[in-house]
Amino acid sequence: MKKTLYGIPNCDTVKKARTWLADNGQEFDFHDFKKQGLDRATVARWLEQIDWETLVNRKGTTWRKLTDERRAQVVDKASALDLMLENPSVIKRPVLEGGGRVSVGFSADQYEHLFGDWPA
Repeated sequence: MKKTLYGIPNCDTVKKARTWLADNGQEFDFHDFKKQGLDRATVARWLEQIDWETLVNRKGTTWRKLTDERRAQVVDKASALDLMLENPSVIKRPVLEGGGRVSVGFSADQYEHLFGDWPA
């Protein structure tokens, strides 16, 4: 089963995830959402499994650069979806999708656990 790793290539966490996947023989496509963009259907699919408050990275530079007014508008799944489409860099990275499952963030322990249950 093919997996897609979403993120931006210069993100350290994305680099670590890409390295882990390659070192562990996991086939995947990389989708640079800054260059390739994201569509509403993809982000909506993620939000079916991942809470919007987890998916929106409120600790990152992109979030901090938003005006107070814009941040205050993000109050639910719909408003978070709009924000993520406007500013993909606000999404916590990386997002790994495949086999109908979605995972956000990276740690070696997280991926080892995940791939123990992940469909081949």
